[in-house]
Amino acid sequence: MPNRPTILDVAEKAGVSKSTVSLVLQGSKSVKESTRVVVRQAMADIGYVYNRSAATLRSSSSGLIGLVINDMRNPFFTEFAASLQMYLADQGYATVIANTDEDPKLQARMIASLVEHGVSGLVLSPSYGNETETLAALASTGTPAIQVFRRLDLATGFLPFIAPDYEQGSTIATEHLVSQGCKNIAFLGGLEGRPVTHERMSGYLSVLKAHGMAPIILTGEATRSFGRSMAASLRSTYPEVDGVLCFNDLVALGVLAHCAEHGPKAGKQLKVIGIDDIEDCLDSFPPLTSVSCNIPELAETTAKKLLVWITEGVAPEDTTRLPVSLTCRASSIG
Repeated sequence: MPNRPTILDVAEKAGVSKSTVSLVLQGSKSVKESTRVVVRQAMADIGYVYNRSAATLRSSSSGLIGLVINDMRNPFFTEFAASLQMYLADQGYATVIANTDEDPKLQARMIASLVEHGVSGLVLSPSYGNETETLAALASTGTPAIQVFRRLDLATGFLPFIAPDYEQGSTIATEHLVSQGCKNIAFLGGLEGRPVTHERMSGYLSVLKAHGMAPIILTGEATRSFGRSMAASLRSTYPEVDGVLCFNDLVALGVLAHCAEHGPKAGKQLKVIGIDDIEDCLDSFPPLTSVSCNIPELAETTAKKLLVWITEGVAPEDTTRLPVSLTCRASSIG
């Protein structure tokens, strides 16, 4: 007996992606009518029959996606949440957003509540700590879930992980500072011992080692106030520093604010680079050079992988790293 045609067979016959076929089967309005006709014809030609009851079981039929974010006060996460929500809305899904404020116990309660309410899938930018309780609800129900930006140790091999290539980002940023003539480059921000801090610092350390430079690392909260305080500390303790790579844009914006008030002159006497490239980078003084993580693309990639998992039962690969680029502005080139 020949094998039943699959969604992959339909995609090959129609000359489209598996995701496109899935969207047609869901009745998504995002697919052009001409493409819909081609896919439907391919289904008829090969005798493919859509098992709607199985798809409904996989998706829980709620049409809801949970988004749990560790810090919605950070514009980077706000921009990501907005992009993800808008893309999911185009696909016919509603998004329920929860802010955990870096509280792992609150995070566990929010995830449990979202799962109890029957979300079809979940995206998690996790707070660190209390990992067993955080993952218990997901493990017991099998709800499709993807972690973004940060990776929980216990979730490795269990929750797929999607994030920018932070190592590449800190590498190109540090190389840029070296090319601008910086001889003493500091890394500011990020809590010591956190995996995400190590990732955002790794390229910085590699480049300095390659150029025979000694690292200057001042870790701490990834906030504007920390950036301000570190800029003052650099002036008094490390006056030789002429370039800084910051853990994120908030720290870098704090450095720029201090420089505008007290010196040194950012972009000339002190080269400053952030990571994330939030919208505020354009409005700072001077405009902030930053490693762009392409937030809209990252959000779309995350949504697409989650929806394929929900509708087709195909989980994403364990780790997905998206390329980054350096957006140069006056804070590093004067």
